[in-house]
Amino acid sequence: KLGANGLAAGVGGKVLQVVQVSYSTETAIASTSFTDTGLTASITPSSSSNKILINVALQYTAYRDSNSPVVSHAKILRGSTDVFENSEFIGSQVGTGSNGYQQIYGTVPLIYLDSPSSNSATAYKVQVQNNTTSGNRQIKINHGSNSTSTMTLLEVSA
Repeated sequence: KLGANGLAAGVGGKVLQVVQVSYSTETAIASTSFTDTGLTASITPSSSSNKILINVALQYTAYRDSNSPVVSHAKILRGSTDVFENSEFIGSQVGTGSNGYQQIYGTVPLIYLDSPSSNSATAYKVQVQNNTTSGNRQIKINHGSNSTSTMTLLEVSA
């Protein structure tokens, strides 16, 4: 027996649609407030009971002028509502000198299963903040000519 979604009754967890956005514009963030990275994507769920699996690969370069930790945080928002925040994605100290320009490159993976309870267009975005800006600490999203961040939204049947 088939349900309204065309799947066998009682069967959920099927991927119904996929939206993927690539973003390659460099965005510098030197703030202790959460700031938009520019990475956004939108999806329109076919049912308000379905979930959205959010998969983000955020390319970053962290800078500082001193030999001290760079600690930053990232979060995913649905519209203006926080749905997921990681505790920190950079928290280590690199370099051996007491002064000098330091850089850390990497990719921040953010994965979250959201329940938007809507069948209207639903927009998601990523924001980043630094715990301090002293020592010229900043995060650059998509630093370099070949750096691209992605957000993939998958609608999953209930």
